[in-house]
Amino acid sequence: MKKALAYGILGSLFFAFTFVFNRSMNLSGGYWLWSACLRYFFTLPLMWLLVKRQRGMAQVMGEIKQNPFCWILWSTVGFGLFYMPLTMASVYGESWFVAATWQITIVAGILLTPLFGKKIPGKNLIWSGVILAGIFLLQAAHLRLMQTQGMLQAFLLILVAAFSYPLGNRKMMSHCPPSMTTVQRVFGMTLCSMPFWILMAVIAGAKSGAPSGGQMLQSFIVALFSGVIATLLFFEATNLTKHNAKQLAVIEATQSGEVIFTLLGGILFLGDALPSAVGFFGILLIVAGMVGNSFASAG
Repeated sequence: MKKALAYGILGSLFFAFTFVFNRSMNLSGGYWLWSACLRYFFTLPLMWLLVKRQRGMAQVMGEIKQNPFCWILWSTVGFGLFYMPLTMASVYGESWFVAATWQITIVAGILLTPLFGKKIPGKNLIWSGVILAGIFLLQAAHLRLMQTQGMLQAFLLILVAAFSYPLGNRKMMSHCPPSMTTVQRVFGMTLCSMPFWILMAVIAGAKSGAPSGGQMLQSFIVALFSGVIATLLFFEATNLTKHNAKQLAVIEATQSGEVIFTLLGGILFLGDALPSAVGFFGILLIVAGMVGNSFASAG
């Protein structure tokens, strides 16, 4: 359990790099759309190496050939309509603001449950209300620190991302055979989202020209730390505890560390403003709701 817990906490630390580096690239003048595209351009060869090492390439390509429309559609939703608006949201607020508001994806995942033939669990819905209350407080407290229009735009963008991520990923999980590993599925989705990202790159190039070397380096770090290392750490932690529901709940609750690590990283390295007292209380509610939601799932 100690090993799994360490993996979960380390995973949340590496996930936090997404929010901190996206904000950093915006502050240094990097075009947000390039930040989104480059992450997946760099993730693709990294995931290809992992799948090649597992000798799972033939199965992935075979599955894609059987139903290419399904793969392209839900990969575009799960990755494209998730990461593009989430990256754009980083233009409008501090990294911790985006990271904390992003946790609405937990609520979105629960609300999408009926689409997959299951009932919405009552306990999870209650804890989701706690998360929503924290997000509301965070938004209200943040009104003084940013323009109302910018805050609303950021919230709507994160809302789109929050529903797209679980929808696309769950659709693909239900479509993929049990024999396909997580690494294979993530590689396949990354590959099938490439038409979307290539189109976005053409738009980014037309609007802002080529990305700078600094932006490319930071995007590579995001791809490596968040797209590969954090994902593998978290899935290994869940794999170690998958036979014990309560231990698994503890591991899932470590995701709340993203908010804390992003808050610290943004303040220490980017000069982000501290949340107000109400904002801090909102963040505490979000973290409490995430922990409670995980234990309710185990319950």
